[in-house]
Formats: sequence, C-alpha cells, structure tokens
Amino acid sequence: MNVRFYDTRTQTVRDFEPLVPGQASLYYCGATTQGMPHVGHVRSAVAFDLVRRWLEHRGLNVTVVRNVTDIDDKILEKSALSYSNPASLGPDYRAAEPWFALSYRFERAFQDAYAQLGVLTPTYEPRATGHITEMHALIQRLIDAGHAYPSADDSGDVYFDVRSFPEYGALTHQRVDDMQAATDADPRGKRDARDFALWKGFKAGEPETASWPSPWGRGRPGWHLECSAMAGKYLGSAFDIHGGGLDLRFPHHENELAQSAAAGDAFATLWMHNGMVTYEGDKMSKSIGNTISPAQMLSMAPARVVRYYLGQAHYRSQLDYSPSSLEEARAAVERIDRFVERAAAVVAARGAEPAAEVPAAEVPAAEVPAAEVPSAFAAAMDEDLNVPQALASLHETVRAGNVALDAGDAQAGATALAQVRLMTSLLGLDDAGSGAPAASGSAADAALDVLVRGRLEARAAARAAKDWAASDALRDELAVAGIDVADGADGVSWSLKRD
Repeated sequence: MNVRFYDTRTQTVRDFEPLVPGQASLYYCGATTQGMPHVGHVRSAVAFDLVRRWLEHRGLNVTVVRNVTDIDDKILEKSALSYSNPASLGPDYRAAEPWFALSYRFERAFQDAYAQLGVLTPTYEPRATGHITEMHALIQRLIDAGHAYPSADDSGDVYFDVRSFPEYGALTHQRVDDMQAATDADPRGKRDARDFALWKGFKAGEPETASWPSPWGRGRPGWHLECSAMAGKYLGSAFDIHGGGLDLRFPHHENELAQSAAAGDAFATLWMHNGMVTYEGDKMSKSIGNTISPAQMLSMAPARVVRYYLGQAHYRSQLDYSPSSLEEARAAVERIDRFVERAAAVVAARGAEPAAEVPAAEVPAAEVPAAEVPSAFAAAMDEDLNVPQALASLHETVRAGNVALDAGDAQAGATALAQVRLMTSLLGLDDAGSGAPAASGSAADAALDVLVRGRLEARAAARAAKDWAASDALRDELAVAGIDVADGADGVSWSLKRD
C-alpha cells in the first residue's frame, strides 16, 4: 500500500504505515453541541469520511472514533441565557432549556446533517459525559507523574503544568514563552498563565447536574482532557491518525498531545487537519451576516450536490463559498449523472445483465462489469487524498464513456460506467441524501415533501413500465410547480427552483 498523508506535526507528507497490519485507527473531533452545525463542521466530517473510505478501499479494516463534546462552558452559557434572556440567542434556541436537553437536541442535528451528506457512521461516537471515570484516571496519572496539580486556592480546579513537559508546543512548533495565556479557567490558582484546566471545580450559579464528584471536589472535565480520555479508551495508548479542523491545532490538539504524551501514551502517529471554509474570500462571521449553514445548502441543492461541493477541494486547502458555488457543483454532478443514466440504459438494453427491467438510473453498480478505478484516480487519492485530481480523472472517464457510446462501443461504455460508479461511491456521492433528513424547517416543508414524493413514486412506476410519455408528463407537472427533479445514480432527489 502506497498511501501518503500530510502530517501536521512533522510538516511532511509521510507514508501511511498502520500500527497494526491490515487495520487503521482514526479519531477525529466531532460536535461540540452548543448550537446547530455550521459548514465547517460538516466539511471536516466529509474530509475524514473520505480518508476512511479510501483506506477501506485499500484493504484496511478502519476503526473510526468521532467524539461528542456534550458538556463545556458554552453549552452552559447558552442554557443559562435560555432562562435569563432567550431572545438574545436567536431562533435555534428554546426558552428555559436545561443544558443536557439543549446539548442532546443539537447532537441530533449534527447527526442528521452527517447522515444527509453521506458521512458513514463511526465505529464509536462517545459522549464526554459518559467517560468521567476515564478522565479521573488520566488526571491522576498526570498528577502522579508530576505534570498536573490541583489549584492552590481550593477551587477544585486541576491544571496541566505546561513547563513540566519540555515537548509542549511540538505540534504547532511554538515556544511556551511565545504562547498566550490559557483562558479556560480562573488563573488565580495557576503556576503559569499558560497552564490549562484538566478539571474545573463546581462554581456557584452553575447547575449541579453539570458536575460530578471527583477526588479534587465536585466539578466537570476540561475540554482538552475529554478527547485524550476517549481516544485512549477506544483506540488504546497509540493509534494511527488524529484529525480535525485547522482551527483546532492550538490549543486543543496541542493540549491533547501534551497531556497524553506526558501520561506516557504514544497517542497519534499522524495528525491531519482540514482547511477552513470562507465566504467570498472572507472569514465567515454571524456578526457581518456572511455565513451559510448545511441546512441552508441542503435547501438550495440536493444532498449529492452539497457533498460534491464540500469534498471537491483538497482537504488541506481553504474552501471558498460564493452564491454560485452550489450551481457549479450541481452542473458537475449532473454531467456525471447524465452519463450514468445513459450508459446504464445501454447496459440494460443489451440484456446481458439481470437489470434489463430496471429503470436506467437505478441499475446497481454490482450489475455492470467489475472494474478498478483508473490509475490516475488511485494515484491522486494515494497522494495525500488529492480529490481535485481524482475528480479530474472521474470527469475524464465520463467524457471517454460518452465518446464510446457515441461511437456505438457499448462495451467500453459499460466499463466506463463501472469505473464511474466505483469512483462516485468512494467519494461518498452515492450515500448523500440516503440518510436521515436534515432538520425540517416547518410542517409545510414536510407536507410538500410527502406530496412531491408521491408524484415521484408515480413517475418511477411509469418509468418501470417504460411509459416514457407518462414519466415525462409527471416531471413537467413538477417543473411547472417549481420543483426541480434530479435523476442520479443513487436515486431521485428534488429541490425548489431558485429565482
């Protein structure tokens, strides 16, 4: 296997050599459930879903852990505001919502978005609140090793002593003296302002339900500690890949690495970070109104198109959004899907496969000739998951397949079809839209979906009966009503036409 990935720690592209032959272990940071998912969250999930899919294609059994941070300062702050000033929070929040209810509701929204975009379910998806015992054990190991200490002011806080660990800063290549102070806990009990909290003592005014007993007093875990404890439980003291967004390198991942290594764990062999999402070149910010959410994207285009857009850039590069971005992705997906339907119709018409009576767009990949991905696609994915080059290979295969069909070469067209279907599967396009629906905007949305699905089922029946006139009439009826219908390799999707 010649797969190579860029390692943030060494700042080099390295050969991927799994710790256990035939297996791979991947931990990447998931939701912090203080609010609805934003586009950066789902871009990260898509990026590491691609890592997983490619390693599995290369023959590895991949164990994936994606955590849920379901307790932290911001979750408690949002819950407190829901009681004192709910109007300040915006439409995604509810009045007088306990922190655990708020957290769980947003966790479900993240899971819906992941599923809608075809992100495979992780092997384990642990919540921080379910692993307090493991966190206590890790803190005690650090205290015993001389790398952590309880606060001197009896607050119940426990801190990691950054100066006790000479390698602190190794991930982001910083000197301790150049770092800013850690702002995650009261600094009065710290030996150094850069020391970060492993355990936060219970404070007056906080809900008692958001605290747990510990050897250092009642409290809750620090953010960084959670991931180290959960990664260790599910993947062991050493694992292959740790992933997350570029914004998590410091302090989050730096602190994870320090506390795990200081406790004696090898932790991650390789660190991977995906780039940020911008809006026409500028950082997305709610304050200036230039944000776009997954839900908004999914209301503007089919999930297959949104998945294509989120995965099309190199995972380490910045992904820029503009109002035309989804239309460009839609055009690319439609070129792929038109070829798939055309070639599948030829395969079915030849009668060589049991798919002869199946509508063209629904011919399963298993019922066309088996094929390997083109060598250019494989080379691109092997070299640090170069999706832009892989997509170039995909579109070239589509072009060549259409040329073959134009020339009457059905066999070459069928081979191209098999290759295209395999590539779209590996890119996760075939799973997008097949999972749980994104959060519904209203009862009217749900009612409209039921009505449109009914017409689409009638159209599918007409196509199965080869009543093309009836099929076209039903599609035209939906078009007059402002409904765009997209026939794809993974089925049929619909969306409202945009002005």
